[in-house]
This record gives sequence, C-alpha cells and structure tokens, in this order.
Amino acid sequence: MRGKEVFRYPHPTNEVTARLVAGMVALLGGGILVFDLPGLLPLLVFGFAARVVAGPTFSPMAQLARRVLLPALGNPHRPTAGPPKRFAQGIGLVVSGSAMISWLALGQVAVGRGLLGVLVLFATLEAALGFCAGCVVFRRLMRWGWIPQETCERCNNLTFPARNPA
Repeated sequence: MRGKEVFRYPHPTNEVTARLVAGMVALLGGGILVFDLPGLLPLLVFGFAARVVAGPTFSPMAQLARRVLLPALGNPHRPTAGPPKRFAQGIGLVVSGSAMISWLALGQVAVGRGLLGVLVLFATLEAALGFCAGCVVFRRLMRWGWIPQETCERCNNLTFPARNPA
C-alpha cells in the first residue's frame, strides 16, 4: 500500500464489514457500561479515530472483521458508499471522545455513561438492522447542499441512484 492509499477511506466499502465493526463497537461499549470499565474508552476512541483517518488500515476492529469474521461468513460483499460511512465514524469519534473526556477527565460519569449509551444504541441498530444514523444525517446534508457536489455524485451513483440531492 502506498502512502496516500493508507489514509484513504474505501469507496465503495463493504456494508457487511461496517455492520461487523458496529457489532464490535456495541459489544465493547456495552461491556464498558455493564462492567464499569471506563479505562477501555481510549480503545474505543482510537478505533473511531483510526477509521476516520485511514479507513480499516489501522483499526483493530476493522482488521478483525475483514481478516477473520468476513472469511468465516463466506466473504459476503454488499457495496455501499464510503463517504457516509466515514461521516458516521466521525460522529462516533466525537461521541466516544466526549464520553471519554466527560467520564475520565471531568469526572462527569453520568454524562459519559449517557453518551456511551447513545453510541451503543446506534451501533446496535447498525449491526443488527443495518440502520446507519450517521448515513441518514449525511444524506440530509447532501440534500441541503452542505456536502460538496463531487461527493454527492460519487454517493448517488452507488447507493442512491433515484435521488437528486439538489
């Protein structure tokens, strides 16, 4: 992999991989909540940061999904647009980072737990039902013209052929 490719989010990306990663996020986040393990929050934040910056390249969860779980499932592939998934990872980074700062740095345990609970809820929806809330927000931003036209065209050509964001 060349330098520029390392820091590229895949487009299209595999919906199955995204759902597997979301399942791992839900499990880790749920474990942090249930077993009161806020020291694991930096791992969650790192995973989101890694996926935002470089897609699956440096994300342990994405690598586990791609190299172990996906082959175990017979390598299913459902292409979906990469930019909305990257946007959703960015939202996950903000929420998990806010949970970590609230809980660990500011001592606002209830706020941190609440933010993490919201993250776990939406990660579970993605994993179990394929509902990506960040992708819904991204599509709305496309329609409002807040997403650059070239990004809209790439997404529209892959996953939203009948929609016109303008």
